[in-house]
Amino acid sequence: MLLAGDIGGTKTHLAVIDPEAGPRAPVAQKEFPSRGYPTLEAIVRAFLYQTDRPIDRACFAIAGPVIDGRVKTTNLPWVTEAETLRREFGLESVLLLNDLEAAAIAVPTLGPADLHTLSVGRPIPGGALAVIAPGTGLGEAFLTWDGSRYHAHASEGGHSDFAPADAIQDGLLQFMRRRFGHVSVERVCSGIGIPNIYDYLRGSGYATETPSVAAQLLEAKDRTPIIVDSGLDTTHPCPLCAATLDLFVKILGAEASNLALKVLGTAGVYLGGGIPPRVLTILKDGPFMEAFAHKGRYRELLSHVPVHVVLTRAALIGAAIHGLEARSST
Repeated sequence: MLLAGDIGGTKTHLAVIDPEAGPRAPVAQKEFPSRGYPTLEAIVRAFLYQTDRPIDRACFAIAGPVIDGRVKTTNLPWVTEAETLRREFGLESVLLLNDLEAAAIAVPTLGPADLHTLSVGRPIPGGALAVIAPGTGLGEAFLTWDGSRYHAHASEGGHSDFAPADAIQDGLLQFMRRRFGHVSVERVCSGIGIPNIYDYLRGSGYATETPSVAAQLLEAKDRTPIIVDSGLDTTHPCPLCAATLDLFVKILGAEASNLALKVLGTAGVYLGGGIPPRVLTILKDGPFMEAFAHKGRYRELLSHVPVHVVLTRAALIGAAIHGLEARSST
């Protein structure tokens, strides 16, 4: 059987896949807090201890650039090597791939139940597909058509420069430059980026900070869930949290269309990662799509690009697909 994994900066999902059942029907699965373990090996060891399923191969989707079977995770202090994992667990083979490449592999297999469509658009058959995923960090990937099937390609586009689209974002860039020097788009368009936006808006007096939220943030190890939950709370609204999410989705919309233009993603843009499903009510409101289309002479082209939110664990599915395909080819 195949051990498939989606390893992110916050959560690690592992699943045992029976080739006969297919990539979307795991016979065992579990979620682990990534930061609670010193290495991926430690998580795999804990998972295998809890399941009695025989494993002979593994395929892991990891947030970071995979080079020669080795990856240093971007938002975790881990270095993972395929050969080390193979030897330690006595497996026939171990494959590592970028998590967004894995998510992209899954995209052509996704159905209506896996997606929420923000814009139907008019997809061009055989056009490229773009995948952008804000989770702990910001991942980007794309797919190209060879005449018979789509092929996924990894990238590290989330670490390219943040390009502000208006005066408020100009101020955010200056704020972030003082804090970090280089400002990648991940610094403002991800789980680690949301508190940065909050700090900027609070310091500039843009909106009112709710005292109860401020008290929670002082005690929190991870401020992002508090900001997101408070920004979505319509019963006891926090103006500063709401403004933070509004700016976040505008930045996400602009970066999603940046990616669509760079790869000419005329067949569709897919928003993956853990954040878009969580803020779906805001994504549907309008600021996201307006920011997506705000590209001057290319507004009309972008208005025809379909935009979907991925509601399922696409990277885990993609890792399973990749691992099973590699198995069948040997």
